Amino acid sequence: MESAMNPALLPDASGELAGRRLEEWNAAYIKVENYFHALRIRNKPLLGQLVLRVLERAQRRAPDEPTRSATQLAAEEMDRLVNEWFSEVLQTPPTRADQTLSTRGRLALLLADMPGKWQEQFLRPGPWPEEFVTAMRENFQLAGPDFQISKMAPRPFDLGPIATLTNLGKIPYFRMIFIWTAFALLLVVIFLLTHQ
Repeated sequence: MESAMNPALLPDASGELAGRRLEEWNAAYIKVENYFHALRIRNKPLLGQLVLRVLERAQRRAPDEPTRSATQLAAEEMDRLVNEWFSEVLQTPPTRADQTLSTRGRLALLLADMPGKWQEQFLRPGPWPEEFVTAMRENFQLAGPDFQISKMAPRPFDLGPIATLTNLGKIPYFRMIFIWTAFALLLVVIFLLTHQ
């Protein structure tokens, strides 16, 4: 909350914050808040602190990257912050080649019931309770892909009833023509009987 009171992070005389309009920062705030809601962070004071932390990081980058929107900066900072925290808790180095840390980490959060049991630990620097770390690491392993060798033999396509209509021998459409003709005659007979 102290960062929110930082004078450098308050709007200037033109009503802009870090070179962006306040509407942009409001949109970024909403995106970040929705992301944390998706992770089931329901504690309002904690949620507000986390969102402000992300926005502060984005605001520091904003003057150096004038072509990027506030929402883009906030989304990148949010992803970076969450991945750094996953890396620390799970003792897994974040690499650009391994994009699964974020996905598997979020799944581990939900499997470990972080929102229900350890919500106050989310994005907090260590040390963390041992039960929390153990649950996160076990569920991180469970969330990983379970590779196994499989063999898929090609099978012929089953086209259903349409295939039987075309496989009738010398005149493939004879049966279909016969059925439609009988149906048309039935309709003609019904019409004649009802309009006499």
